[in-house]
Amino acid sequence: MRFTVIVCLLTTVISVSAFAQIKSSWSGPGRNGIYHETGLLKEWPDQGPEVLLTIEGIGHGYSSPSFSNGKIYLSGMIDRTGHVFIFNKDGSLLNSYDYGPEFYTSYPGSRSTPLVVDDLLYLVSGMGKIMCLEADTGKEIWSRDATDDFGGSNIRWGITENLLIDGNKVFFAPGGQKHNIVALNRFTGEIIWSSPGTGKGDLSAYCSPQIVELPERKLFITKMASAVVGIDAETGEFLWSYPFANRHSIHSNTPLFRDGHIYAFSTDEAGSVKLKLSSDGSQIEPVWENREINPMHGGAVIVDDHIYAAVYVGRRWYCMDRETGEPVWSSRDIDRGVVIYADGKLYYYTERGELALSKPDPGRMEIISRTSINHIGTGLHFSHPVIREGRLYVRRGDAMVVFDISE
Repeated sequence: MRFTVIVCLLTTVISVSAFAQIKSSWSGPGRNGIYHETGLLKEWPDQGPEVLLTIEGIGHGYSSPSFSNGKIYLSGMIDRTGHVFIFNKDGSLLNSYDYGPEFYTSYPGSRSTPLVVDDLLYLVSGMGKIMCLEADTGKEIWSRDATDDFGGSNIRWGITENLLIDGNKVFFAPGGQKHNIVALNRFTGEIIWSSPGTGKGDLSAYCSPQIVELPERKLFITKMASAVVGIDAETGEFLWSYPFANRHSIHSNTPLFRDGHIYAFSTDEAGSVKLKLSSDGSQIEPVWENREINPMHGGAVIVDDHIYAAVYVGRRWYCMDRETGEPVWSSRDIDRGVVIYADGKLYYYTERGELALSKPDPGRMEIISRTSINHIGTGLHFSHPVIREGRLYVRRGDAMVVFDISE
């Protein structure tokens, strides 16, 4: 789609504040599993927090809900076709529309969480189609294809990237030899910059990227199949890479940034790594590696001086010292899974359907309350929960339950 010069100038002006207009993003406002909600329950009733809503019929999928303009947006797959579902806060369906073929082989279902900015919705299918749609109607504004347009290829379990927008740019990692990572104009889909990445043609690796704002530049960070990479978000200049590979090329945890350091977590032999970032973001230096702490896709959160994450092999939770990388405790009190944080508490959602509330204690795992959602939905318990306006949203396959966790 082509715009006149006047419209292009207007959209450029409007786009300066686009990041601030994003109402919700993958894994919390900072894409780090931290939610800034307050006034939440310090413990749950014996039967669990009150269930406000159960929303069913949203198709197979692993994505989380997103929120904008008082509405809830979800993606799901029905009969091999991806759909966006739009609900109001009381769970009433406002609209639904399809966006094309979805990933239907191994672990079938939608992957990407809809990202809504103003009245536009951005999504990438498990088949590698990245698109911009009118959020409430599904009318296509533009779309690009990872293979046809960028020379990439799909991966074993489907493209699983939660898109990232900054200003007028939407970032995507198609994994092509030339177009390994791209920044597209979010209004037109045209390439703003393209990076060959490490130059090895690394495949996409299920990672949802991160933007780090430094005094001298904005730094784009993601993980491709063999490395953690850093790119100047404005220019596309490739700055550095750090070898970070495992046998399955799975790096589905978003890199975290804290106090001048990058923390990357992955499964199998990759484990965890802490990298010191130079003040201008142009260089990195390894601080520690820990092969024992290897979360698959449940993420990790940093609370004060400690990191909380589940390991894939051994199905246990760890707390580790973020300065040294050494574990301070491990626990099998609950199964491995996802962790998020809000209002002084950790929220665990395990692969066995358990929900647990815990105090972030570097001395031990202290479970305060538990419940389960095994009676809701079908399929695997892989989705990341979301906390929004005193509610806890938890998806399982074709259903989502909404709990009241406000005091």
